[in-house]
Amino acid sequence: MAHTVHALDTMRALADKGEVRDVEAGSVIFRAGEPGDCMFGLLEGTVRLSWNADAGHEDIQAGDVFGAGALVTQDHRRYGHATALTPCRLLVMNREKFLFAVQEAPMFAIELLGSIDQRLRDLKGVTRN
Repeated sequence: MAHTVHALDTMRALADKGEVRDVEAGSVIFRAGEPGDCMFGLLEGTVRLSWNADAGHEDIQAGDVFGAGALVTQDHRRYGHATALTPCRLLVMNREKFLFAVQEAPMFAIELLGSIDQRLRDLKGVTRN
């Protein structure tokens, strides 16, 4: 069976060693309202994304990407909070590298959309028939 390429794989291929960040459990990665100039790939650990004053949340696991919304919305602001539930290792991709990835590896955009779409389905409890 062929290996499915995910957005995180593309991020990893484009990353420099200095763009890996370790965060402790309980650390805030970003807060709603802050400007966002990067997105993240979760290499290890669990991150909680919460929004609307913590009225809703989603826990994401290693292999997921998050935080891209601030790179593609006009005001470049974060719409939710991201907090490390466990010790985490993050791969950081800044806006410049994100735009490069979208231009040079168009499948990256498709992979990213697929990842976001799957997370939305999971949140909505949608099952595939």
